[in-house]
Amino acid sequence: MKNNHLHPSTATAGSSEPVATKYVRETRCFKTARVFPTDVNNHNTLFGGKLMSYIDDIASIAASKLCRVDTVTASTDSVDFLYPINPSDSVTLESFVTWTGRSSMEVFVKVIREDLKSGERNIAATAFLTFVAIGEGKRKVQVPTVVPETEEERKLHETAPSRAAMRRQRREESKEFADYLTTDYPWE
Repeated sequence: MKNNHLHPSTATAGSSEPVATKYVRETRCFKTARVFPTDVNNHNTLFGGKLMSYIDDIASIAASKLCRVDTVTASTDSVDFLYPINPSDSVTLESFVTWTGRSSMEVFVKVIREDLKSGERNIAATAFLTFVAIGEGKRKVQVPTVVPETEEERKLHETAPSRAAMRRQRREESKEFADYLTTDYPWE
């Protein structure tokens, strides 16, 4: 049952009405896939790029569920591979919005690997991504704030400001670094 005092408006982020507050659970998404022999690399583990594609896909859905407008991936903080994923395992990805700025949102993705024969489950990877809400004319629009309810959600919400500060610093460093890079062809 929803607590209506936490939902001041049902407006979407692209409207001129006050921006809504939503529960983190309203952004939660799941995706499960079986790992086949064609999905693995020469180490007989799931291709990292395939998992990263799954991560961006499920994170974008969580972001869109929050704001109900178009979103774009602004950054991937990191993808930490914690446990190998093998053929005949399944992977379940869980994503949800942990924090919001004015037009940006942090999305957490947890990857759970399950051995389909033994039932053993492990956290195989984690990732934090940042998305930006885009409205008409490709302009950034304000997004709802999120309210955590579970212990896991609260911990991720409480630690989000420090991750946001690190992202801002890394972005500035990346801009400075880009000034030294060339777009020339190496053979010219």
